[in-house]
Amino acid sequence: MSQREWIEKDFYKELGVSSGASQDEIKKAYRKLARDLHPDANPGDTKAEERFKSVSEAHAVLSDPAKRKEYDETRKLFAGGGYPRGGGFTPGGGGGFSQDFNIGDIFGGASAGDGGLGDLLGGLFNRGGTRTTSRPRRGADVETETTLGFREAAQGVTVPLRMTSPSPCTTCHGSGAKPGTSPRVCPHCNGTGVISRNQGAFGFSEPCDDCRGTGSIIDDPCVDCHGSGIQNRTRTITVRIPPGVSDGQRIRLAGQGEAGLRGAPSGDLFVSVHVSQDKVFGRNGDDLTLVLPVSYSELVLGTTVSVPTLEGRVGVKVPPGTADGRILRVRGRGVPKRGGGAGDLLVTVKVAVPQKLDDNAAEALRRYAEAEKASGFDPRAGWAGA
Repeated sequence: MSQREWIEKDFYKELGVSSGASQDEIKKAYRKLARDLHPDANPGDTKAEERFKSVSEAHAVLSDPAKRKEYDETRKLFAGGGYPRGGGFTPGGGGGFSQDFNIGDIFGGASAGDGGLGDLLGGLFNRGGTRTTSRPRRGADVETETTLGFREAAQGVTVPLRMTSPSPCTTCHGSGAKPGTSPRVCPHCNGTGVISRNQGAFGFSEPCDDCRGTGSIIDDPCVDCHGSGIQNRTRTITVRIPPGVSDGQRIRLAGQGEAGLRGAPSGDLFVSVHVSQDKVFGRNGDDLTLVLPVSYSELVLGTTVSVPTLEGRVGVKVPPGTADGRILRVRGRGVPKRGGGAGDLLVTVKVAVPQKLDDNAAEALRRYAEAEKASGFDPRAGWAGA
């Protein structure tokens, strides 16, 4: 895609957000559109597939603060005819630049023909200016999601992810040329991908028409990818989720995103992890939590109870006279930490009150209550409401 096409595209409109949208709003809009338009959800729908590509391209620019800033500044600079469809700048009138306007003032004193404007656009389109060799654009980053069980997230797991996305062509290995041939350096731009021109008092640069800004020409394109070096492929990626991942965390897999054009580096894959709740365990950072039901007699007399852990079970001692709601700590039986070791298991004791008692148990409890009263024990002694 040429610089001009990038400038004329409205990436905010593609995502359905305003130009002042926050990064979080951009992220949410992209995720919704990506789910709705994903090729797996729309098999055979070419319109949805093209829309998915456009949305991914818009997100790749707007989700990167540096690229977004350059994109916004460049669009603002060329708004109102500063970069007309005919190419070059329009001196005076028509909302363009006047003849008294010095482009070099914007770019630190450099003239437009001396890399100033080219450097600005080069940063946005991954080019180093008009005097360096053009590099094909890096592939866009891709986002996907996966849901893990609570214990899988705590202990770590390897999961397969099935994805349909642009990937390097397996026939030409991303070069775009038919196997056995190679692209040749474009003679028109000498491999830079950019042509410099002068128009009146101004100099400007445009992508080379012969090689479309790539710096190379393919005489015999690959029949499978038609010279792009990219194919839409459904692939399965095995992702290792490290122990201790938390709900909402993103995992980055470098180079597993959308393929770059003609062998350029691929983007990255970001996997958002969702963790389902567990019937037994809760989590507080690296610590596991659970509630242990106990009887009143166990709290009073003390006991040892076997409780579950991630690895199996462990005995937890409940000291005599333990109060209801007390938290007992079992060290090293929590969530594994990245630097080694593990958090703790926090066991909250909770007295379980029987709903019904038989006659013998009820009579025994009444005798206990009388003995307790005779001993002078008052559970509300010192209570503010007494």
